[in-house]
Amino acid sequence: MKKLLQSNDEWLSHRIRAIYWKQWKKTKTKIRKLKELGMDENYIRWHANMRQGIWNCSSNRMVQFALNNEKLREWGYPTFTEFYLKICEN
Repeated sequence: MKKLLQSNDEWLSHRIRAIYWKQWKKTKTKIRKLKELGMDENYIRWHANMRQGIWNCSSNRMVQFALNNEKLREWGYPTFTEFYLKICEN
């Protein structure tokens, strides 16, 4: 069960990153948001201008760094695995 939940968590966090990437439609918005998230200044413009599609951009290593699981947890997206481990007695 734990392994299944972990794979679902990975897919779900990837999907959430893709949704945020799609919401930040303009390059200026992406630059501003990535700066707010603490991404390295040298890479912000390159990542904000990526034209590989939403799903591929959200799987990029630097975007995953900026929108990491801790940040998603802060924004109110807990993982299935955390919930399972709270209620599981094993």
